[in-house]
Amino acid sequence: MHEACCGENRIKVRTDEEKKALINRLKRIEGQIRGLCAMVEKDAYCPDILTQASAAAAAINGFAKALLSEHIRTCVAEDVRQGKDEVIDELLGTMQKWMK
Repeated sequence: MHEACCGENRIKVRTDEEKKALINRLKRIEGQIRGLCAMVEKDAYCPDILTQASAAAAAINGFAKALLSEHIRTCVAEDVRQGKDEVIDELLGTMQKWMK
């Protein structure tokens, strides 16, 4: 059993390594967003800004995919093993919101 899962408290205890990897991804995305702001401030050419915006969107999707994968491997799998099938509906709802 993976003791780091959500449970009733709706928190996820992550290892230092997991936190570091997620935070590093977010900091890179933050840098990309700051770069986009700088491009707008410097009147960069629209297609150049759009290319960078696309890269930032892909990075956010990559972050979400990594987080979703970990959630499925840990919290969802544990809850299903414990007979808490409602976690599947929660997962489907989360994925529908994410895929809009």
